[in-house]
Amino acid sequence: MKGKYWAYRDRKARKRNVRSLWIVRLNAAVRTHGMSYNRFIEGLKAANILLDRKVLSDIAIQDEGAFAQIVAKAKSALEAKPKSPKASVAKAA
Repeated sequence: MKGKYWAYRDRKARKRNVRSLWIVRLNAAVRTHGMSYNRFIEGLKAANILLDRKVLSDIAIQDEGAFAQIVAKAKSALEAKPKSPKASVAKAA
């Protein structure tokens, strides 16, 4: 009787687990380049790189050179990004 319930629930859980796996892989790959996962994602958004976590995870595993270039673009975009006004106000206080 509850087979449909468990199947529905586990399909949702599998999606969460796979996304978590992509994030863990990306975090490990990015840390070898001296960045954290959060800063990497922020740099991707600043550089307007629209690759999702699945594709980035696959690139990190399959093509280290291309992934290194993506990380370099994210780093340069973070350096060029203006600092947030909140940070400067907090430091002044």
